[in-house]
Amino acid sequence: MATDDQHGVVTLSGDADIDKLLRRAVARIEVLGLEVFAVIDHSGDAADVGLTMPEAKLVLFGSSKRGAELMLAHPSLALDLPLKLLIHEDDDGRVFVSYNAPSYLAHRYDLTDDEADALQIVETIARTTSSRS
Repeated sequence: MATDDQHGVVTLSGDADIDKLLRRAVARIEVLGLEVFAVIDHSGDAADVGLTMPEAKLVLFGSSKRGAELMLAHPSLALDLPLKLLIHEDDDGRVFVSYNAPSYLAHRYDLTDDEADALQIVETIARTTSSRS
């Protein structure tokens, strides 16, 4: 199941737990020759300050060269780069993978077709992360 809200966020149902989906995402990113810049453990950070939230990990990834080229052409795109995958669960323990729709970003920054194509990789990675089928 994929949902796309009016703000350009696509959410896919995950078929495994957070840690397994995170390992899948990192492996896929690396196989594609991209770099994982950071993994932010939002739920862990919340726990560090005494708050409880469902598990949520944000993966920041991409290509420094291609990202820099895009930001040179569209400086405000730096607000949305590097690319991101949010691997998270809801209060019922269901797991999801969310990302910014490449079409939304292309429209938001008035990207050319070639520039927009560079962002499509986030969708490929999200789909292969969320499900092995």
